[in-house]
Amino acid sequence: MLAMLRQANDTILLVEDGEAEVLLVQQAVAGCPGDMHLVAVKDSGEALQWLTETTERGYPMPRLILLDLKLPKLVGLAVLRTLRLDARLQDVPIVVFSELHEPPDVVLSYQIGANSFVNKPSNLEDFTRLLNDLADMGWLKADGLHRKIEQSLPQ
Repeated sequence: MLAMLRQANDTILLVEDGEAEVLLVQQAVAGCPGDMHLVAVKDSGEALQWLTETTERGYPMPRLILLDLKLPKLVGLAVLRTLRLDARLQDVPIVVFSELHEPPDVVLSYQIGANSFVNKPSNLEDFTRLLNDLADMGWLKADGLHRKIEQSLPQ
């Protein structure tokens, strides 16, 4: 069910109802830079329960939330909206992913507060690449969304 033991802000919260995808993400996190820990929940209710218990225990919020767009009970966009309305999560990057991504879903995800919308990785290599890309952007470090990203203009 829910794993609650955690000592530091080293957690990725995965909101995903597919068991195969959870196993792939677990394997990808194991190979991720740093000492990341994965908490997988199946739906919005479990996600909100975990976040509440995390706060009650005095633990920091996760470094990253990976959110499947197509969830049982409450669709991913509603979960995203609920997460973004929570002041504790304002600086936590949220990456929405889906096998099917209709343009309106992508637009709404960004409007509601997703930091990224990606095709749902289908294998270990793709999940590992996604986590490495997020690590390269600094989203798995303590400064997360506060990290400045150098931009350059074409010359």
